[in-house]
Amino acid sequence: MPLNLNIASYNIHKGLSFFNGRMVVREMKDRLKTLNADIVFLQEVQGEHAGRAERFQDWPDLPQHEFLAGGAWADMAYGKNAVYDQGHHGNAILSRYPILRWENVDISSHIFETRGLLHCELAVPGLEQPLHAICLHLALNEQGRRKQLQLISEHIRDLAPDNAPLIMAGDFNDWRQRAPAYLAHELGLKEVFETMQGRPALSFPAALPLFALDRIYVRGFSVASARVLHGSAWRRLSDHAALTARLRPQPA
Repeated sequence: MPLNLNIASYNIHKGLSFFNGRMVVREMKDRLKTLNADIVFLQEVQGEHAGRAERFQDWPDLPQHEFLAGGAWADMAYGKNAVYDQGHHGNAILSRYPILRWENVDISSHIFETRGLLHCELAVPGLEQPLHAICLHLALNEQGRRKQLQLISEHIRDLAPDNAPLIMAGDFNDWRQRAPAYLAHELGLKEVFETMQGRPALSFPAALPLFALDRIYVRGFSVASARVLHGSAWRRLSDHAALTARLRPQPA
């Protein structure tokens, strides 16, 4: 059984600075590598954008998830959610361990916001069952999030055994902090910062975090540590702060 599993979750804002003035995806790649994360959950990943490829001279030729994974994470999955004339974006999972299978499930609550649930099963050495890793970015309005949480719970109950190890991370847009109690009751999930500090982490906006929008939920793990990364090296990148956690598997 592995002693620790290091994970990170980050809304990368399509690789652009807070007000979209600079392309920062290359800096993001360097910063992400410093985390030494085994699994990275990414939101607002730009799979393609013709206009920005023309605007920024050093825009990567690869989709952002492939560019960010290069040289550090052996396997990856990308869930295309929002599609428009110039390209598309969605969620991604980067992993040092093999991804056995993955799917992207449409959990859009209305036609104006296309949202998806990216679900991967990973072969992690030492774990008796595949690790279920779920990356998502929920709706801006509370009614939409309520509907999405129900869909997420149904999906997980259908596809992940009750005793299977599970990590779910992303941008929950949960301004009123409704999700923790619901997910604890429905799926037995605990939020890592609530476990360590008594409340979810403040992660938005990155320059001066006031709102707890980004979360990491786990099942089958104890939490050894959890950090919010909003120092000077990070705040000039995305509008969200990155989250990290060190997890220890618990016996099934």
